Amino acid sequence: MKNNLYISVMALAALTIFASCGNDQKTAVATKGAAISVTTSTVTQNSNDPFLTVSGKVEAARSANISTRMMGYVDKIYVQVGEKVTNGQLLLSVNNADVSAKLAQVNAGIAEATAAYTNAEKDYNRFTALFKENSASQKELDDVTAHYTMAKARLESAKQMKNEVNAQMGYANIRAPFSGVVTNKFINTGDMANPGMPLLEVEAPGTYQVLAMVPESEISEVKNDTHVTVLIKSLEQNVKGKVTEVSSSSKNTGGQYMVKVVLEKTDIPILSGMYATVQFPVTKKTNSAAILIPKDALVTQGSLTGVYTVSEGNTALLRWLRLGRTLGDKVEVLSGLAHDEEYIVSSEGKLYNGAKLAIQ
Repeated sequence: MKNNLYISVMALAALTIFASCGNDQKTAVATKGAAISVTTSTVTQNSNDPFLTVSGKVEAARSANISTRMMGYVDKIYVQVGEKVTNGQLLLSVNNADVSAKLAQVNAGIAEATAAYTNAEKDYNRFTALFKENSASQKELDDVTAHYTMAKARLESAKQMKNEVNAQMGYANIRAPFSGVVTNKFINTGDMANPGMPLLEVEAPGTYQVLAMVPESEISEVKNDTHVTVLIKSLEQNVKGKVTEVSSSSKNTGGQYMVKVVLEKTDIPILSGMYATVQFPVTKKTNSAAILIPKDALVTQGSLTGVYTVSEGNTALLRWLRLGRTLGDKVEVLSGLAHDEEYIVSSEGKLYNGAKLAIQ
């Protein structure tokens, strides 16, 4: 009986100690969930940067997507991405067994037409001489002349057919249209090539351009031959450029107008695809009350875009936004934020609704 009582007391003590440890762990976890350190900014009116600034992308001024007009399997690709090529260099070959067979038929047809033409020409010359000597009738000369003319036409038709087949052969052996660098390969050996399908991309390095999209409220101020400043974002370098084309339609560009800016030659290692910011030397017409926030502060969930703000209880509050134009590294907020409202620019931990904040 005493032993059973002793065992019960010891078990109760063990459970008490275990429960105490569990409470200590919970307390530790609760203590560990401290406030997230964040950096904030206050929404202000857009009074900085009085010039029009838009984003764009760098591309080679001269580039071409190489394709073929014939269908067939790719026999061999002779170049790799990044390889330099010269004008007329063989890049790719498409299986052309059917075209080769047609070429053989055309050559046989030319040989037959040539023999017939040669024979008809001899008859024509012979009967022409006999007619002058009154040894052949006009009817005989007319028949021979007609036969000679048809033979000549058949030979010419056969030669033109060969030109057509040779042109098809040219689409089977794809060559570089100019000297440059292979920048993309869209197909592999053994794949089926279809007419008009891009196979390779070739760019001529050295001259680059930026395609920028300008909103309709500003496009009337942008003119050809205007000198601009272009910031290459990844390199953090400025390059001078000049406007060479201004689109007069926004039908296929989402309501914005495409402007082409050719960059001056520079030693900066520019590459196609780099993002750039173009600053036009014209005063922008943006409403002075417009709200601009950094794009880095945005939070995207599916098709929704928002920003974390600071609530009255000093906690994080996700606010969904309706955005407008992109101006450099900032974006215009049409609704969702008010002037003098505080929003989070960066944080040292993952934010969520209700997270406690320690504002730096």
